[in-house]
Amino acid sequence: MKDKTSLRLLISCGGTGGHFNPGLGIAKYLNQSGGKSMLLLGGKHAEAQMKTSADAGVDAASFLYHRPGKNPLQMLKFLKAVICGFRFSRKLIKEFQPDAILIMGSSISLPAALGAWSLHLPIFLHDGNARVGKANRTLSRIARKLALSFPAANSNTLHCPCELTGLPLRQALVDEGILPKADAIVKLNQLFDADFSPEKPTLLIFGGSLGAQKINSSFVMPHDDPAMKNLQVIHLTGPGKLAEMTEQYKNFPGKYILREASHEMGVIYSAVDAVICRAGGSTVSELSFFGKYALLIPYPFAAELHQNDNANYLVSGGGAEILYDTDCSVEKMQEFVKRFLADPESFRMRGENSKKTAHPDAADAVIQMICKNI
Repeated sequence: MKDKTSLRLLISCGGTGGHFNPGLGIAKYLNQSGGKSMLLLGGKHAEAQMKTSADAGVDAASFLYHRPGKNPLQMLKFLKAVICGFRFSRKLIKEFQPDAILIMGSSISLPAALGAWSLHLPIFLHDGNARVGKANRTLSRIARKLALSFPAANSNTLHCPCELTGLPLRQALVDEGILPKADAIVKLNQLFDADFSPEKPTLLIFGGSLGAQKINSSFVMPHDDPAMKNLQVIHLTGPGKLAEMTEQYKNFPGKYILREASHEMGVIYSAVDAVICRAGGSTVSELSFFGKYALLIPYPFAAELHQNDNANYLVSGGGAEILYDTDCSVEKMQEFVKRFLADPESFRMRGENSKKTAHPDAADAVIQMICKNI
């Protein structure tokens, strides 16, 4: 068995934040444990991710990538990118001399996987959703093992052994930990110049890194309902939506904080009693870690409706309920909020159920899985 203090690991995690952030978390953890990691990035976010990696003290390299398309020109660009990425990956592997490669999903990982396979480098996979994606399903044919964030809803499509490790959270969330609500409210007020009370029911609303117009437009509370005066809301609107939502909140009777996004999610999660949000893999894992009950509204255009599977997993543990996007409306949102205000303590208690499904040591579990299988 390889010791993690001497493990050298190449991590292919280009693409969206759902692939990149867990990969970065594993890389940071391995470096802190005495091992050595390097990230391999590609796609339209590669430049920003290279900067984030550098800021985190993690080495990274990137290559130009084009996703496959329907017309001949797009397919030609894709094939050229795969060939160039394959050559780049082989060169990087020879220079970095890793013990294994970890692939976090996405078609962007195909060139890296082919490069590793051609050099007989052990291949491991990680998937961030309850429904394992197409890229990882394909690559499971040449992988030694697949790390799962949740029990796989489509396990019959996988061709290598699997292990439930959980999804590595952003290290800042794990390091800060869960604060008592009263302490979190004090810190929240300092950060956002607010006047929230730890005694009042507090709700978080967000739609992922890009926001969610359907969620935003559906959160309209009756200004003449006396119960609404006790409600405190933190609403992360998404980029470019702040002015619109400021107007929408003009007659809101309770206290609220509006921001496009926030880097203080640990404090925010600790301060709230319930959450309204999408059901991405990272979000569901964060809800589990902080023990927050959620009204989950799965993104209807997620590949193979994988957010539905993520949501169903959290619901199965008693920590959430689902409102499908087609049913999301002002009336449905008001009905949920009224139930929440009528008995916020029951929502807090049900949120605790989510902690049973949490994997706070996911990064270590992934590393240990690799060490045991090389």
